[in-house]
Amino acid sequence: MERARILLADSAIETREALGRHLREAQDASMELSASVSSGLEALRILSERPIDLLVMDLVLPGLDGFSLLEKLHALGISPGLKVLVLAAIGRADLIQRVMDLGVDYYMLKPCEPEIVLERMRSILNEGAKKAQSFPSMGIGGSPTLDVWLSDIFFSIGLPAHIKGYAYLREAITMAVDRPQILESITGELYPSVARRFNTEPSKVERAIRHALNVIWARGQMANIGRIFDGLHYTFSEKPSNGEFIALLSERFRVERAACEKRSS
Repeated sequence: MERARILLADSAIETREALGRHLREAQDASMELSASVSSGLEALRILSERPIDLLVMDLVLPGLDGFSLLEKLHALGISPGLKVLVLAAIGRADLIQRVMDLGVDYYMLKPCEPEIVLERMRSILNEGAKKAQSFPSMGIGGSPTLDVWLSDIFFSIGLPAHIKGYAYLREAITMAVDRPQILESITGELYPSVARRFNTEPSKVERAIRHALNVIWARGQMANIGRIFDGLHYTFSEKPSNGEFIALLSERFRVERAACEKRSS
């Protein structure tokens, strides 16, 4: 099987080296790093000279920014089947919508773990990623990992990856999916279990998750939140408790996974 050719375009050498190293260490037979560049002009030159299957890029690029690069690719008809994953520190909804209109397959906010980026790259190449404005779903073609599903969910409701509550919520929901009974004791078992995983205190886990929910509600992605919670109508002034939020998402994943398995059986 021919490997998908990856082009990394980011002005930060640390980002390129981290992704390149994880890609090599993963020894993934489905992908290979074709080139790693620091500017939009270099990316445009490579895309004009050789076939690339997936462009992983920042928006802030010297010489030719990410928006201009995408516009030129369209105008010149370069790599019409190219998949694009944007990794950027810009979280403004209008800018995200602009790049999605230019054909970007997925948008992730920096900082993000290289392992999660690689998982998203595989998903884009193998299964076709949902657009950022679309609500994450299992789909008929296959069941994504919980990590990818949660990344989609968190992005759609505006939870930034750099706050501690992001990692704590991810771990808590994972535990609840694997062991639903842990939800019977949020403060007595769930928070302490997450705290041990991150070498911190249960009270700090509780506060960080509460802060994460406050951030989500402050960003006001109420349409996406409403789709997640299927008929439970929350407003700007009311939020679910930490336990309710974790329980709702863990149950949603189990239900969608079961439905996907039933369709494929």
